[in-house]
Amino acid sequence: MAQKRRNKAVDYTAYLALRMVTLVFHLFPIEWNLRAARRLGDAMWWIIGTDVPLLRKLIKRRHRDQIMENLRRSLGDRYSEGELAAIGKASCEHLVMFCMECFFTPRLVTLGTWRRHVRLKNFEEALRVLLQGRGAVLFTGHYGSWELAGFTLACLGFDTVAVMRPLNNPFINDYLLSIRERRGLKLLYKKGATAGAQEALASGAALGFIADQDAGRKGLFVDFFGRPASTQKSVAHAARSFGVPLIVGCARRISWDEFLYELEVADIIYPEDWAGQEDEIFYITQRFMKAQERMVLADPRQYLWLHRRWKTRPREEREAG
Repeated sequence: MAQKRRNKAVDYTAYLALRMVTLVFHLFPIEWNLRAARRLGDAMWWIIGTDVPLLRKLIKRRHRDQIMENLRRSLGDRYSEGELAAIGKASCEHLVMFCMECFFTPRLVTLGTWRRHVRLKNFEEALRVLLQGRGAVLFTGHYGSWELAGFTLACLGFDTVAVMRPLNNPFINDYLLSIRERRGLKLLYKKGATAGAQEALASGAALGFIADQDAGRKGLFVDFFGRPASTQKSVAHAARSFGVPLIVGCARRISWDEFLYELEVADIIYPEDWAGQEDEIFYITQRFMKAQERMVLADPRQYLWLHRRWKTRPREEREAG
């Protein structure tokens, strides 16, 4: 199917609007912006669950229902219905706060100031791996600040390459690229990234993936919160093909009033761990998704529950249904 041609005028207008909003953000301290973003997150939670006819026409899907369904099926045995709703609302607040923070990160996180905003947790072993300069694969998910982890490593001088999917709006895409690259983070587009990924790992760089979204029928089904979830194989393939460690971590918000995160390593999977496994790709993928599950459980408010993570079902479920 041919891709729908985009309207350049509309795209550029959206880009200009984003730049104007960003300019307004920078007129105020980050703490003020965080408070405003949190209130916008509250409004988002109300809007996505509203029954107001005019708003219902603008919202094609009951996003709040999607959030609550994911929460009930993942955490229903741990929290009450009211607590799940509070987590869902907080996840919207965090999402808006995270989006706003992306525009402040290059200004706030520098070689001289990163300690004010980033704490390291369980990071000693990962630092030893990275300092060896033999290459490593990094995995994080849509949890906490998935932009901050790679950005901080690049800021500290580690050769870091992140695999990304370009945005549909080319003007906004180029603008965000410039923000991400400001501290030395290198980026590869997901489509056709094989050669660049091979070059990065062969040179001893750290290759980062944000690869926890539904991978469709071509994905590998592994357990995530007690249900099979279609997951990309590329992370495991990259680590196994080059025989490099896979570092699983996240940047978790530790203050909702200021720009402060902890960069945590939840697991490191070494080549000797998967060597001899009956299905090495499955072993690696299942293990890093279990590590992500543990990270989410530490503060479920920061996970992207809005995403339809379990959208694709295994063949046996589809045939039975």
